[in-house]
Amino acid sequence: MKTMTCKQLGGACNTKFQANSFDEIAELSKKHGMRMYQAADQDHINAMKKMQELMKSPEAMKEWFENKRNEFDALPLD
Repeated sequence: MKTMTCKQLGGACNTKFQANSFDEIAELSKKHGMRMYQAADQDHINAMKKMQELMKSPEAMKEWFENKRNEFDALPLD
């Protein structure tokens, strides 16, 4: 298992996620973001707006995901 925080994954808080793969941790982060959006958490809403801007460029989004995947892969096991 490896650990990353919401902030490390483009979010707004220090909530920790643990997973065995980047895809798993990305899904945990996505679910957390949706809960925070539904709770009208303004910091998370602002972080989502930044991600939406990034999504406008498929190349930028691909690069962002590759960088985050590499960051996950470089982490030590818990």
